Amino acid sequence: MSVSERLWNATEERRARTELQSGENFPVASRLLPARHRAHLLNVYGYARLVDDIGDEAPPGERAGLLDLVERDLDRVYAGERPELPVLRDLAGTIVARRIPAEPFRRLVQANRQDQEVTRYATFDDLLGYCALSADPVGHIVLHVFGAATPDRLRLSDEVCTALQIIEHCQDVGEDHRNGRVYLPADDLRRFGCTEDDLTAPATPTRLRGVVALQARRARRMLDEGAALTGGLRGFARVAVAGYVAGGLAALDALERAAYDVLPGPPRPRKVRLLAEWSRTMGRRRAA
Repeated sequence: MSVSERLWNATEERRARTELQSGENFPVASRLLPARHRAHLLNVYGYARLVDDIGDEAPPGERAGLLDLVERDLDRVYAGERPELPVLRDLAGTIVARRIPAEPFRRLVQANRQDQEVTRYATFDDLLGYCALSADPVGHIVLHVFGAATPDRLRLSDEVCTALQIIEHCQDVGEDHRNGRVYLPADDLRRFGCTEDDLTAPATPTRLRGVVALQARRARRMLDEGAALTGGLRGFARVAVAGYVAGGLAALDALERAAYDVLPGPPRPRKVRLLAEWSRTMGRRRAA
């Protein structure tokens, strides 16, 4: 079996397990969605997971070629042809049924190409540019799945998705560094007196906790602004997006409870807090 075949099979197995697990992106809402929406979202996450697995787990010399394969299959989908990869065949049905444009799917590939070349970010603005490729497209796709993609909603969705990406970077500082990447802005690390040696400590040094706390505060501001999106949604779209927002708020609470000690492992949110945040987010009214 070739490397690429093993990669597709592993991704399919992981995708099948997603429905049985709480899910990283909307753990509260996932079980409340009807099967038709859940199936479309699983197809989207199967694609995103495939692209991420190529960028992170495939042999480095094969990653660019495998990402080329994905893009060629996207071309086939939008040309009305049958794609080769099982994940793309599943996704094709969702793309056609929900009329999702190609651009956000291509941006996810571009983000993983960037990961092969860029492993450090000088400023927070530089990191935001990366999040526009790696995170924001997922929100656009989700809104298209629910038929709710308007310019104002897409803008608020970008705030939510970028915030969630930054929160994940805060949680995974140690793992990211072991994989050769640092998503904490270099100018913030310098400002707090951190070196990369701090990223290998068994417990998070105080100065590094300050950097993580700064990113968390930035993420909270974006999440608070983007949460207004839920007030403009109805039905299952509101349920799903409230789940995203609640997951981010609960993760921020977990980081704070752990005093931003992230190197031993990602602090995990409490279910009670997750449910409380979801209920609160569901209760938001449309922004004036």
